[in-house]
Amino acid sequence: MESDRPFSCATIAPGVKVWLSTGGEGAFGRGRWQLLDAIQKKGSLQSAAEELGISYRKAWGDLRKTEHILGVSLLVRHRGGRGGGECSLTEEGRRWWKEYARFEREVESYVAVSFARWVKRMTR
Repeated sequence: MESDRPFSCATIAPGVKVWLSTGGEGAFGRGRWQLLDAIQKKGSLQSAAEELGISYRKAWGDLRKTEHILGVSLLVRHRGGRGGGECSLTEEGRRWWKEYARFEREVESYVAVSFARWVKRMTR
């Protein structure tokens, strides 16, 4: 199929989704990282879920599933009373939060280099 507009590498950019899985089951990715990030900022799972526009039940279920798959505790939970509960990341949770962000940046950097090479080949 031909187009009226010529192909231009300036109008496209690569998009990459990175996640970690075990046996075909998603263990950790951008969504879980965003949830940990929001918990870091807000200090509660409820507030983090609200910030991300997801239900508390989904957030709680996603984190429980991730903890089960990875075999680590990501959160320290403090039951709430009148003002609600609080939670924070465990040392391992902070490690996953920090290192996944680093891993994602490294992948994006590699993709940018690879894309630049592709653009050169396509514009010859």
